[in-house]
Amino acid sequence: MSKAKNYLFFFLVFLAFGCSDDRIYEDFQAVPSGNWGIQDTLRFELGDLDLNGRKSMIAVRFSEDYSFSNCYVRVTSYDSAGVILENRLINVPLFDSKSGEPLGKGVGSIYTKYDTLPFTLKPETKSLTFLQYMRTDQLTGIEAIGLKILK
Repeated sequence: MSKAKNYLFFFLVFLAFGCSDDRIYEDFQAVPSGNWGIQDTLRFELGDLDLNGRKSMIAVRFSEDYSFSNCYVRVTSYDSAGVILENRLINVPLFDSKSGEPLGKGVGSIYTKYDTLPFTLKPETKSLTFLQYMRTDQLTGIEAIGLKILK
């Protein structure tokens, strides 16, 4: 019976520390078959979130099999009428340039790297899109792309 109590205790501690209230939005979109095509647009609908002054981050979930040290991503934000508010090309480093070790946190051979978006989302932003800009038709090794907006 004491083993069950120990497991329950560790589960409750994990649950208490594992939950985080640092964000108002977080979502991931899987890339089909681990191949992010040059035409594959990943879209995040934000609805009526309060974005005023909030920090936002892109997340790239990738495998050790990814062939490059970074990932260029075109980030575009839109208002409710579909008007472009921001259109930026960002560089997300995924591997350390000296050691070649994957950056971010990982389990097994899959890692997730968060990077701050280099612009503040405007209050009227209703959606964001992400496109890969790596000059290859199929970008192998990218599992998912995420968006996180902090409180």
